[in-house]
Amino acid sequence: MSGLTLDLALTITQAAFAKAREDGAKPLSVVVLDSGGHVLTIHRQETASLFRSAIATAKAAGALGMGMGSRAIAARAQQSPVFFASLSAVTEGQMALAPGGVLIRDAAGAILGAVGISGDTSDLDERCAVAGIAAAGLVADPGAAPEARA
Repeated sequence: MSGLTLDLALTITQAAFAKAREDGAKPLSVVVLDSGGHVLTIHRQETASLFRSAIATAKAAGALGMGMGSRAIAARAQQSPVFFASLSAVTEGQMALAPGGVLIRDAAGAILGAVGISGDTSDLDERCAVAGIAAAGLVADPGAAPEARA
């Protein structure tokens, strides 16, 4: 596969929303970025709160910018707060340090883009992103696999 298409991004988004409904999630925003950080899709459920799309974008952009899922970024930020404070300044705050930003990889491991989701707990946001990516036949890389992953 050469890249992430709009059709794949829409599949990811719709499957993420389906997982959210299945799990009883609060209203979400879902953002899909290509490997260059360009928005392919950004969708917000009707009653998702104001900042959800911006947070979802920051989760996805952080994952792409650091080359790891935002779960790993959050763990590293706890260990290196000075570095991540500097990084926040460099990126003008355009990076969220919480799970829910998941890299999209092809079968060979190449990064095709990232999904960012915000609206419920970070763990549930991440589960919805992983489900969306799987539905598109791609590989989700959230940064770490928690023992309780569904």
